[in-house]
Amino acid sequence: MNTTSPESAPAAAPGRIVLLTTSHRVAPGLLSWPAWQALHAAGRVLCADGAHPQLPYLREAGLQVDEASPTAEELVEACAGGHTVVVVATGEGEPQLTDGLARLAGSGRVSMPDLELLPASYDLPGARLLDLVQVMDRIRAECPWSSQQTHKGLAKYGIEEAYELVEAIEEGDRDELREELGDVLLQVVFHARIAEEDPDTPFSIDDVAGGIVTKLIHRHPHVFGDETATTPEEVKEHWLRTKAIEKQRESVTDGVPLGQPGLALAAKLASRARTAGLEVTLPTGEGMGYELLAMAVRAEAAGVDPEAALRSAARAYRDAVRATEGVGA
Repeated sequence: MNTTSPESAPAAAPGRIVLLTTSHRVAPGLLSWPAWQALHAAGRVLCADGAHPQLPYLREAGLQVDEASPTAEELVEACAGGHTVVVVATGEGEPQLTDGLARLAGSGRVSMPDLELLPASYDLPGARLLDLVQVMDRIRAECPWSSQQTHKGLAKYGIEEAYELVEAIEEGDRDELREELGDVLLQVVFHARIAEEDPDTPFSIDDVAGGIVTKLIHRHPHVFGDETATTPEEVKEHWLRTKAIEKQRESVTDGVPLGQPGLALAAKLASRARTAGLEVTLPTGEGMGYELLAMAVRAEAAGVDPEAALRSAARAYRDAVRATEGVGA
C-alpha cells in the first residue's frame, strides 16, 4: 500500500525556459553549438515573428517552430512536468514576456521554471560598423540634402571634423573624443557611399577597408613578415621604405600635401628629410616666414610638434584676452 500523502508527494518539475537571442549583424543560421543543442533538446520552439530571418534555417535543420506569442502564464504552464521551451526572441528582445515572467516570479505564487538567456549569435568587435553602413545607405537614398552631396561639396567638412578631433584630443575630453571620432568616421563612410555611384570607377566601403588592410600588412613586415624592428625609428624606416617603393617616388617630399597649415607643412618636410638622413641647408630670405621655418625645423628636430605647440600657446593667449575682458573661462 502506498502510504505517501498528497502533501508529501514530490512536486512536478517546473521545467525550463530558454530565451534565444541572435544578432542581426551575423548571417542567419550561424548559431552557437549550445544554441543548437538547446533547440534540438526542446519540447517546443516558439517564435512570435513569422518572418524572423532564423526560421528558414531552423526548419531546414528539422526543427518545428511554432509561430506563437504566449503570455508568461501560458509559457510557465507549457513547461510544467519538466518540459523545455525555447523562445526565439525577436529583434526587440521580448520585453513584454520577460516583464511578465519577472512579475510571476516576484509574486511567489507560482513554481517558476528555470530561466536562461542564451545568446545564439553575438556581435564581434566592429559589428556596429555594419549598422553605420546601412544607416548611410538609407540617408543617401532618402535625405534631400545627403542625396545631393558630392566629394567636393563634403571636402570642407572633412577638414573641420579633423580639426575638431585634434581639439578633443588636446583637451583630453573622452566623451568629446568619442563623438569626434564618430564624425570623422562618418566622413569616410559618406564619401565611400557616394563613390559607389560613380559610373566609371565605383568603389565601396569594403574596397576602402580592404585597401587599408593590405597597406597595413605590407608596411608592417616586422609584424606580418620576416623583418624585425625593435624601435619606433626602425618601424618608421620600414614604413617610408615600403611606401617609396609602392609610390615610386623620386623625392622624400613627394606626397606631402602642400595645402596643410604652414607650421605643420614645415615640420613634415623636416621630418622627411631627417628620416632620410639628408643634411639640408635651410633657405634664407627676408621676412618672418623664413624665421618661422627655422623655428619649425628646430622644433621637429627636438621632437616637438610646432603646430600643436602654437595651438597650446594660442589657447593660453585666448584665455589672457578673456581675462583682460573680464570674461569667465
